[in-house]
Amino acid sequence: MTNVQIMVAFLTIVRREIRRFMRIWPQTLLPPAITMTLYFAIFGNLIGSRIGQMGGFSYMEYIVPGLIMMSIITNSYANVSASFYSAKFQHNVQELLVSPTPNWIILMGYVVGGVTRGLLVGLMVTLLSLFFTNMNLENLFITILVVFLTAVLFSLGGFVNAVYAKSFDDISIIPTFVLVPLTYLGGVFYSIDLLPPFWQNMTLLNPVLYMVNAFRFGVLGVSDINVAYALVIIITFIVVLFAYALRLLNRGHGIRS
Repeated sequence: MTNVQIMVAFLTIVRREIRRFMRIWPQTLLPPAITMTLYFAIFGNLIGSRIGQMGGFSYMEYIVPGLIMMSIITNSYANVSASFYSAKFQHNVQELLVSPTPNWIILMGYVVGGVTRGLLVGLMVTLLSLFFTNMNLENLFITILVVFLTAVLFSLGGFVNAVYAKSFDDISIIPTFVLVPLTYLGGVFYSIDLLPPFWQNMTLLNPVLYMVNAFRFGVLGVSDINVAYALVIIITFIVVLFAYALRLLNRGHGIRS
């Protein structure tokens, strides 16, 4: 394929992915916005007023970056896992695999679709948070970089989940039993400085912790961990997951029968 044909194929996949979740926006965009609003109201206003300050900020200010990151993680992951598994289930993906389109373009097309939904939901949640607290960015570059890298990482994770999934139930197992616990225990609602030393060390094994804290540093200027180290961790996971997802696609694992 020529470069022009490759670009056309890539943009076609991206456009299809974006149209897919925009067409059903009451299911893809509205629920996370309502859920995060409830988090702001209950944890931020009601419970936060009793907790007081955390990390030198009001509790609402402290949890807002974590909640924004949580919405980006879950929606980036969910978009790709549901979309690619649906393509498998309907046998649409086989048409892509037998076409001259390079597999890395197919993978990138799905990832960009997941990133787009994750960033769009993240923007919506950010705007909603302004009704509850003020938000001043301390480092715009770090903020944008972490948001983008996190959306890419979990889009790749959703793709791997979809490849291995054998039923629609399988694409909900990982988010329910792995993703949600990791997110809740990743410093969204608290600083790990509050934990005993043993649990602080255990929490450092949670990759979500690095994303939440790096994003919190970009927004508030505070972090429980070294931000440069967090970026290295995130980029390493992206490289590993991209290589693994591409390998699965090249082998046709779970797709070709």
